[in-house]
Amino acid sequence: MKKAVIATGGKQYLVTEGETLEVELLKQESKTLSFTPMLVIDGDKTIVGTPEVKDSKVTAEIIAQDLQGDKVTSIRYKAKKRVHTVRGHRQHHTILKITKIT
Repeated sequence: MKKAVIATGGKQYLVTEGETLEVELLKQESKTLSFTPMLVIDGDKTIVGTPEVKDSKVTAEIIAQDLQGDKVTSIRYKAKKRVHTVRGHRQHHTILKITKIT
């Protein structure tokens, strides 16, 4: 089973073929995209890139795009000062399916 480490949205993900992955929003017109992996694990053989592995590619298919995640609220409160602020944020996501690691 092949595994690879890819970077997208400022984060790194360990992926395998056939896996479904939720990442931050990608502005992509086409339904397929490819990543250059930073690390490839193929059975007992491990290839570490500097910073990326040459001649390797991880191909992914976009399943859904522009989905909103759960709401995260932040509260600012100062006792006895009449300061009370509540803010909310919902991050947009893209769902990917890893199709091939070569």
